[in-house]
Amino acid sequence: MYRLDKPDNLVEMFEESVRKHGGNRMFGARGGDGNYKWVTYREVAARVDRLRGGLAKYGIKKDDAVGLIANNRIEWAIAAFAAYGLGARFIPMYESELPHIWKYIISDGSVKVLFAANREIYEKIKNFQADLPALEHMFIIDSEGPLSMAGLERAGEANPVASIRPDPRDVAGLIYTSGTTGDPKGVLLTHGNFTSNLLAGIKMYPELGENDVTLAILPWAHSYAQTGELYAMVHMGACMGLAESAATVARDIQAVKPTWLVAVPRVFNRIYEGITSRVNKEGGLARVLFDMGVAAAKRRRELAAGGKSEFMTNLKFRIADKIVFQKIRDKMGGRLKGSMTASAMMNQEIALFFFDIGIPVYDCYGMTETSPAVAMNASFAYRWGSVGRAIDKVKIVIDKGLASPDSPDGEIVVYGPNVMKGYHNKPGETRKVMTEDGGIRTGDRGRLDEEGFLYITGRIKEQYKLENGKFVFPASLEEDICLLNCIRNVMVYGENRAYNVCLIVPELSVLRQQAIDRGLPSDDESLINSPEIRDMVAESISSSLKGKYGGYEIPKKFALLSEGFSIENGMLTPTLKLKRRVVLNKYMAVIDKLYREK
Repeated sequence: MYRLDKPDNLVEMFEESVRKHGGNRMFGARGGDGNYKWVTYREVAARVDRLRGGLAKYGIKKDDAVGLIANNRIEWAIAAFAAYGLGARFIPMYESELPHIWKYIISDGSVKVLFAANREIYEKIKNFQADLPALEHMFIIDSEGPLSMAGLERAGEANPVASIRPDPRDVAGLIYTSGTTGDPKGVLLTHGNFTSNLLAGIKMYPELGENDVTLAILPWAHSYAQTGELYAMVHMGACMGLAESAATVARDIQAVKPTWLVAVPRVFNRIYEGITSRVNKEGGLARVLFDMGVAAAKRRRELAAGGKSEFMTNLKFRIADKIVFQKIRDKMGGRLKGSMTASAMMNQEIALFFFDIGIPVYDCYGMTETSPAVAMNASFAYRWGSVGRAIDKVKIVIDKGLASPDSPDGEIVVYGPNVMKGYHNKPGETRKVMTEDGGIRTGDRGRLDEEGFLYITGRIKEQYKLENGKFVFPASLEEDICLLNCIRNVMVYGENRAYNVCLIVPELSVLRQQAIDRGLPSDDESLINSPEIRDMVAESISSSLKGKYGGYEIPKKFALLSEGFSIENGMLTPTLKLKRRVVLNKYMAVIDKLYREK
């Protein structure tokens, strides 16, 4: 048992923040008039108290399961903290998830009370509720009727129930993994898992405090945003504006004016793509100033590394910063101190760009089973290309059992109070990943440098051998390929084949402009079927990978797909991970054709 700092449970953490920061803004959501409406910690706590009483009236007690199907919203947090206050387990699910996955999770987690975001979701669950004997009651959040969450709160107001203090070893919630290769696995995370992780994460960013604001872009149903944003910000007494949708982030960021973001590289890749596209389109003086500023920033950074400075370089940077870079910062709300990113590595060129204009982006690493943080970069400890050093109380070991003894990398094994209790109802799966001395095998390959910075080198589960016996880690290739602005998504394949091939979901808007510039047909069908466009995309991919990967790893043949990979067609998980088996089942004929072509 690890020695945990206080607070060591989420109930105490929440109620302590309410006492300290009751009048602070806690959440903001866009109202019907288009403006953000804010509620305080004290107002949220009052609703948590009422809902806790309502849940108790319907028989919820310690270790019962309370489920929720909803995107980020104020009621998400209210339901979570109300459940924790009864010692219950909270099981969140994505609105975008497929109904059969909801059914599996509700059944596997023995959900007793379920909150549905709207009546449409409620009716879908009703269709198979007869197959869910543990599910006793359902309530609708967007409703005022007898089956509403609001009605349950009113019932709880007349039935007040004091909160309990869970033991740090008690299970707080189940977060179901995305299930890229089979049924989702319910990760059992304790109160001590969550609180130890949020406290360790906060130590990496001492510049943050109760006056900070985030824009909640990522789903709290995933451990990354749940711990790294929701719980961490609540503990600090800070506030969170809720993004209305992925499509409205640019507008929402202007309204909320965040000082910090919990994000993934894709967010910054899209912002960077938008910036460069606008600059290229404008041309003229704007392009000259932008290029001058980028070059001056690079030179300034290189000089600073050697303790030097140049007057002309600084002058050029100041001019570009005032005229160009300040506009970019203003477009991002004008107050951003920085951001943490995870799930994939930032492209170094893009990361350096944001660092140079005053918005540092810190690569971090973790997994659901570690609550999730394992390693983080920070303002006081950063290495390009790494995912940072182990956070407080966490130990990283590199197991070279699956690699050659002289290999610099191996499987990443993690020890600490952040390691899950196990997989719910899956003792065999738990034994596969847990070591005898309490560590967890991550399935990721990595190496540690002499200062303890961790570098990710591949994914063991997804590696395969080519016909020549050489190993390929497709996820690394795919992440780098997706940094190209003409690519929306890709899958690299080559298991037991002579070479790799690549299925490409193109960014049609980018290809359309390139086709027009070259005098080629620009309708969607022509873009997908054009040999010239395919060869142009293939050349971009090959050029971007040369020098970073071996020749045997770089795909030799390519196919452009008319249908994207999405959550709706089952090819992506709700956290946008690729379901390889599903993609292969659909496109194996296309892959086989690529290998037959001369």
